Amino acid sequence: MSYVDEVIEQVIRQNPNEPEFHQAVREVLNSIRPVVDANEEAYRRDALLERIVNPERQIKFRVPWVDDKGQVHVNTGYRVQFNSALGPYKGGIRLHPSVNLGIIKFLGFEQVFKNSLTGLPIGGGKGGSDFDPKGKSDREIMAFCQSFMNELFRHIGADTDVPAGDIGTGAREIGYMFGQYKKLKNVYEGVLTGKGLSYGGSLVRTEATGYGLLYIVEEMFKCHGDTIEGKTAVVSGAGNVAIFAIEKAHQLGAKVLTCSDSTGWVYDPDGIDLEALKEIKLVKRERLTEYTKYRPNAEYHEGKGVWSVKADIALPCATQNELDLNDAKMLVANGVIAVAEGANMPSTAEAVEYFIANGVKFLPGKAANAGGVATSALEMSQNSGRLQWSFEEVDSKLKNIMRNIYHNIDNAAKKYGYEGNYVVGANIAGFEKVVEAMNAQGIV
Repeated sequence: MSYVDEVIEQVIRQNPNEPEFHQAVREVLNSIRPVVDANEEAYRRDALLERIVNPERQIKFRVPWVDDKGQVHVNTGYRVQFNSALGPYKGGIRLHPSVNLGIIKFLGFEQVFKNSLTGLPIGGGKGGSDFDPKGKSDREIMAFCQSFMNELFRHIGADTDVPAGDIGTGAREIGYMFGQYKKLKNVYEGVLTGKGLSYGGSLVRTEATGYGLLYIVEEMFKCHGDTIEGKTAVVSGAGNVAIFAIEKAHQLGAKVLTCSDSTGWVYDPDGIDLEALKEIKLVKRERLTEYTKYRPNAEYHEGKGVWSVKADIALPCATQNELDLNDAKMLVANGVIAVAEGANMPSTAEAVEYFIANGVKFLPGKAANAGGVATSALEMSQNSGRLQWSFEEVDSKLKNIMRNIYHNIDNAAKKYGYEGNYVVGANIAGFEKVVEAMNAQGIV
């Protein structure tokens, strides 16, 4: 049995009931086989893969909080500090009922390679809780965030672990967490990113993942002698990533036809009305059922169906495993030419294989959605220097980072004989840099 297969089996045996983590490990290890096979003796001797798939530290804790009626609730908090070979652990905090240790480990594992691809000095980690912020008052959100930070503060710091936002964790939640950290530690430092502009946040951070997604797609099209301008796109999701992906797609001359939330999806043949979408989701925090009040020509549908709409580009920006093999078949049948992941692992392994087998240009999330964490790292740099850069300066740095990521994954794929396979290219490019740093630092 090959070393890769041994380690995959070991991960499944040692981490039962964690299918998302198994999926992430399989996806990475299977695609780096050319590198592992070329160095198998040394990697096996140093247990390199075992060290990469095992977090350096995983923390689980209770989070008690009191609601507005005086009822006490107890949620579970997590922080998985996966790999610090390249720098402080960096990765978001997800607040969603689906959160469990396996999902946090999958996200943290992916984060290691995504962060490596940015070229910035950040390691990989992830955190979260099964707390659901939907329907909670601001005071209840604050009560939870303060309780969550009462434990988390022991394990993080500007040079140790710098969390950020993720699903369910926006500017409001980051603010409450930052305030509690500052009170507990009596230190004003850049311990969290995604902060408000008045207390150390960075311009472009809100837009970064969505903008970065379009910058890397733009570079890919350019390198294939094509352009985004005039193309149609389908987008899933209606959070920050989706909204600002739609905004940048419009700016680059594409027409976005769809968006979705947890209850249903919208098809707008005239192109998604960005101002209406922002009003519904960012201001009023309402469901997409409201969209047709702004755009009578649009259609609202319950459930899932974004991928049934004919388009040139598909941008899954919602959550993991939202695009399966049947969806991939519909997209290919409808003539899709490119798929780029704005969310973390939104396409199932079978869907990814189908896209690649059918010649679709596929950009995996660890490359395509790295703009968010890249701008978080730029926020860390600004905090360290007590600086605030202009929107144009941060946006320019983000665009260059995403362009470099495309060329790094493209070159890695070509180097190992997988030209055009950006999944292999992304995993190898991220892996090689982490391995070099781990080898330099000894068996730790």
